[in-house]
Amino acid sequence: MEGTISLIDMINILRKRWKLIVLLTITAAVVSGILSYYYLTPVYRASTQILVNQKNEKNQLDYSLLQSNVGLINTYSAIIKSPVILEKVIEKLELKESVDSLNQKMTINSQDNSQVFSIIVEDENAQEAVKIVNAISETFQQEVKSIMSVDNVSILAKAVSKENPAPVKPNPILNIGIAVVIGMLAGMGIAFLLDFLDNTLKDDRDVNAILGLPVLGTVKKMSRSEKRKRVNRTARNVGGETIVS
Repeated sequence: MEGTISLIDMINILRKRWKLIVLLTITAAVVSGILSYYYLTPVYRASTQILVNQKNEKNQLDYSLLQSNVGLINTYSAIIKSPVILEKVIEKLELKESVDSLNQKMTINSQDNSQVFSIIVEDENAQEAVKIVNAISETFQQEVKSIMSVDNVSILAKAVSKENPAPVKPNPILNIGIAVVIGMLAGMGIAFLLDFLDNTLKDDRDVNAILGLPVLGTVKKMSRSEKRKRVNRTARNVGGETIVS
């Protein structure tokens, strides 16, 4: 091949190796589907909503208190993830896991300039996820009064157990789609690599491009039917025994 490759050359390479590309794409999709549906453990999600809302003596919420409540959310997020809260949750639910492992299951989401934030827990057991996230929110609401000497936390929405909960992970359709793209790209990459490593001369264009020599003539490649006809004619022209494989 030349040092540079044109778009037409790239298309020809892909057309020549299309079976390899299709094979790798289908294989990646099938493997991803099997793993997603039969081997990966489903993960379920449960969440609660917390409101940070402290009123002044006149029972009115002014702008300064609003900004103070919003600013407290980052502090509250750190408190929720601390051993002070999670150790009590583990003891209350008699969980057989550490604070660190429980922390890895939990996520806290908040929006800018909002007094509401969410506690999210993901677990392989849907009912367990609901119990854990409700226990975390309830324990936090109780303990923050003594930790911060404030009473401005309300639970807006508790997690509820569903009859047929749907897992959030894995997502088979998404996984298969990603696998198809990866398989296709891998097939195309291998196709170009094989073509780069192939230094044989395939046609007169390769001879001109690589060797810089003119081509005086070419021999047409015979198809299987033409080969069979040629062998049969040769066999009929030979007297005596005829041996045709």
